[in-house]
Amino acid sequence: MSKHEQKPCPRCGQLFECKVGDVSHCQCANIKFNEAAYAFVSERYTDCLCINCLKDIEQQFRKEDFENYKRV
Repeated sequence: MSKHEQKPCPRCGQLFECKVGDVSHCQCANIKFNEAAYAFVSERYTDCLCINCLKDIEQQFRKEDFENYKRV
């Protein structure tokens, strides 16, 4: 049986359902971090983040990658 739990997001405090026992069906399964975003999250958090924070970080790093690409 999959383990699901309600937990607060360590970044924003919002409660969300974590599916640590069923990661393939978890909200985080569709997030695609680049290397910089992955490093940013892993250096700052030791637990799962809510989908809103994951999307925010993903978007921010994509924007930065795009801005850096335009400068080259």
